[in-house]
Amino acid sequence: MELSTIQEVENTTVVNISKVLYSGNVIVTGGRNGEAKSSDGKLDIELTSPGSKGNGTNPEQLLAAGWSACFIGAMHLASAKIGITLPADLSVNTSVDLATNDDEFFLQAHLQILLPGLAIDQARKVVETAHATCPYSKATRGNINVKIDVVV
Repeated sequence: MELSTIQEVENTTVVNISKVLYSGNVIVTGGRNGEAKSSDGKLDIELTSPGSKGNGTNPEQLLAAGWSACFIGAMHLASAKIGITLPADLSVNTSVDLATNDDEFFLQAHLQILLPGLAIDQARKVVETAHATCPYSKATRGNINVKIDVVV
């Protein structure tokens, strides 16, 4: 029996983590035209390259969905901390672009935060606080172009 060898390629520590709250584990086979399945079985989806035929989603859509959901959670925490009541019909519309620059590929994002009925100064305060604390915003800060618009 031949044993496989695992060789670590990179292990970067940016901050010291004191406690892991959740670990999402997904195995992807076939790349952009494959499938993604989570270890708990709750995610089982077909992947399709952007713009191609097929019924699957793509990594850009998955990142946009995750970032939007996380940002809403961060806004709820921020609003509770600063004493602002969020509108029930708030939403986050996130676009993640797969882009190119000569021979390299990049991502960029545009978050449109809809906080109907909230005063613009309160909305900006909530969004700025959420953007400073949202783990997705932290992960992409300084790495990709990000535009955030607040709509009240």
